[in-house]
Amino acid sequence: MDKLIFGTDGWRDVIAETFTFANLSRATQAYANYLVSQKQNNTVVVGYDTRFLGSQFAHHAAQILAANGLRVFLSKNYLPTPALSYAVKYHQAGGGLMLTASHNPPEFQGFKLKGSYAGTATPDIYKTVSDNVDQLGEIKPFDQNKHQLEYFDIRYPYYDFLKLQVNLEVIKTLETPIYHEAVGGAGTGWLSEFFKYAGLPQTIIDLHPEPHPLFYGVNPEPLAINLGHAIATLEHEKQGIVICSDGDADRIGVVLAGGKFFNPHQIFAVLLDHLYRKGIKGNVVKTFTVSRIIERLSKARGLELKETPVGFKYIVDAMLEGNVMIGGEESGGIGIQGHIPERDSFLNGLLLLETMATTGKNLDVLFSDIENEVGWKHAYDRLDLHVRGNELKDAVMKALKNPLAKIAGRKIESVETLDGIKLNLSNNAWLMFRASGTEPVLRIYCEAASTEEVAYILESAHNFVKEFSE
Repeated sequence: MDKLIFGTDGWRDVIAETFTFANLSRATQAYANYLVSQKQNNTVVVGYDTRFLGSQFAHHAAQILAANGLRVFLSKNYLPTPALSYAVKYHQAGGGLMLTASHNPPEFQGFKLKGSYAGTATPDIYKTVSDNVDQLGEIKPFDQNKHQLEYFDIRYPYYDFLKLQVNLEVIKTLETPIYHEAVGGAGTGWLSEFFKYAGLPQTIIDLHPEPHPLFYGVNPEPLAINLGHAIATLEHEKQGIVICSDGDADRIGVVLAGGKFFNPHQIFAVLLDHLYRKGIKGNVVKTFTVSRIIERLSKARGLELKETPVGFKYIVDAMLEGNVMIGGEESGGIGIQGHIPERDSFLNGLLLLETMATTGKNLDVLFSDIENEVGWKHAYDRLDLHVRGNELKDAVMKALKNPLAKIAGRKIESVETLDGIKLNLSNNAWLMFRASGTEPVLRIYCEAASTEEVAYILESAHNFVKEFSE
């Protein structure tokens, strides 16, 4: 049997290789066993994104859940992950299953779980389900004479919930052109439809208005390298903002006038400050790969900060403990107090529009104000090295455990190993190596004071890795 590996947010594999109907049956039965064992709520919701066979995979999983005596609500159409999570709350379900590989390339499909609290499954839930897969017995068969599925459409209840999270009257005053780039993923059409439903006067321009299983030829992750169309749209404009979603619309990136990419660290900082100025209080949670500007801004605002390993499930753990104002990760997933404990690109985008309308400033100006206040200049990039197998990844990570004196000509002042290996360098820079849990990828992250410094440090890190492949 194939080994199903659960990474930072569920199981993901290549369609028709390891992500097959047979393996989906195993994973779904394991989840059904978990839900039945809870003996509290026999309802579960199931959704899917725009990838190949999404509807068929979701229908197959829903049948297995129903065969285990669970009441199953299956989405009538593709939907964003945050909407699926809200459906857990709306239907008072014991959990949720989302068929999506999120930001992974289009050949991948994935298996994301949601807790009864309407957010990303915690590490404990994922561990239990993963263990169940390895100890699986019978996969219960679906009998259409005994079992049935119910279908749901959560769009407008979810929109009503979103309306409660933002000041629509303030957003109405914003005059800058607004675009949405969903690259054909699950967020396609959802933001523009929300504006119509909420009575907002702005017309949202969808850069790709139709769903597309190949995401129009890019990886569905809101990074500058994948947002060429959005960047070109505003490259010669003096006003405008493109709100960018990933494949299942829980992560956010932004493109500003002039074609400037506004990265998730900058978004996180601006949202943190905006929430604070709105009078929302609480702790701040960030994953290990997030900019240190969040640490400095939290300290400047008198807010307690907690750092977690990579994965939004760890942020959810903290949010469920209570008193978290905002929690975010490097990849653009940000959770907000008062919402469900979930990443939501739409809510985050609306809050960015709200802060622009409130302050009368563009996002890059707001971030520059934060940099100047806390004394930290931010430039950041990430290098994803695709490797064959795990040998190279393992060799590099093992070598880094032996302290280096310097890298990229900079002294290594300290080493942190919360998740991967982070090298804190001289002159307020850091470099981090981390092996992906779901792809044959070695990720290298860097933050420094300028884009030139970041590029040089990443090039040096890449050369370091090459030594192990020769």
